[in-house]
Amino acid sequence: MTDTSRQRLLPLPAQRLARASDAPAISELMRASVLDLFPHFYDPRQTASSALYIAHLDMRLIEDGTYFVHEVDGEIVACGGWSRRNKLYTGSGSLGDDERLLDPATEPARVRAMFVRGDWTRRGLGRAILDACERAARAEGFTKLVLGATLPGEPLYRAFGFREIERFMVTMPDGVSVEAVAMERPIEPVVDGHAESRPAAMDTA
Repeated sequence: MTDTSRQRLLPLPAQRLARASDAPAISELMRASVLDLFPHFYDPRQTASSALYIAHLDMRLIEDGTYFVHEVDGEIVACGGWSRRNKLYTGSGSLGDDERLLDPATEPARVRAMFVRGDWTRRGLGRAILDACERAARAEGFTKLVLGATLPGEPLYRAFGFREIERFMVTMPDGVSVEAVAMERPIEPVVDGHAESRPAAMDTA
């Protein structure tokens, strides 16, 4: 058995809702994750800009009770969440209707700000957070999830069943642009008390 296989068999670190007091640790994790993973997909200027603007915690996610963390020995090693508000991603600045509450009957919930520490990738944490997002959004009546993926996260979302809508550029306040992918997937319906299963696929986060 390989080291990676052994890691996959270990219990997942505890997941919980993020608290306001977690903000400094989450921000540090976001920046470290970007600096570790983005150079495999973006050039140094794009990575540096992303560490400043994409690795930026939207406190509204914590205030709304829609942001999750995984913690190991007091250290946050993964974070991510969803939103019932209109804002899709952080990086390009604020828009006038970012705070608008979505209509679950006609609009999809947003998956937001997924980050995993480099030494904890490929252990199922990303999938666990997506599962939690799906459950919570389903409970509020949403039937679809959408997100704007940076390239490092794209394999995870595809493995979870998201499909590509289009590729687009995120232009940050300093003028630097990075490629991103708009993706969507239906929220699995609950049948006999359980969500319909997805085909197994390799987790990359």
